[in-house]
Amino acid sequence: MSTITTEQVKELRDQTGVSIMQCKKALEEAGGDIEKAIVILRKKSGEISAKKADRTFGSGTIQAYIHATGNVGTIVELNCETDFVANNEAFKTLARDIAMHITATNPKFLTTNDITDADKQTAKEVFEAEVKDKPANMREKVLEGKMNAYFSEMVLLNQPFIKNPEVTIQGLVDGAVQKFGEKMAVGRFKRFKILER
Repeated sequence: MSTITTEQVKELRDQTGVSIMQCKKALEEAGGDIEKAIVILRKKSGEISAKKADRTFGSGTIQAYIHATGNVGTIVELNCETDFVANNEAFKTLARDIAMHITATNPKFLTTNDITDADKQTAKEVFEAEVKDKPANMREKVLEGKMNAYFSEMVLLNQPFIKNPEVTIQGLVDGAVQKFGEKMAVGRFKRFKILER
């Protein structure tokens, strides 16, 4: 087993913002490989987030992002458990980053649960026409794949984060849960765009 140096721990902490002890454990598990340690920390952040799911929200922040053109922007609500975290500048920055992401990508839904039956039916009708020439035994599978791909682009939490496409917005929030030690979630968002008249 390789010896983990203070410099390696510091580098991993600088990249992830996760506690020194968690960084050290991840590096030990990864045999000193920082890239593997990052993957380990991301995996653990999802597990930590799931354990905190039954906690209640008591605070949060509302942040906005307005594009430099001034004709499109987003307001987002990011919930957490305490004022201590809500007032933390890194937490507010996370909310602003999510608002910027929404401004750029224009998701229609927060979660897959928000997709209505009418939305699913409309998409299904479009994609059924596209797969009609496929062999019958493959048609349903191809249709399902097209539907999943289509809606994953429209669901905020499933989208790859524009600043780091290796992590989804849900992964970004899960990482913050690991960093701050509190349950967090995007509460709501609203994107505004000047309409051409």
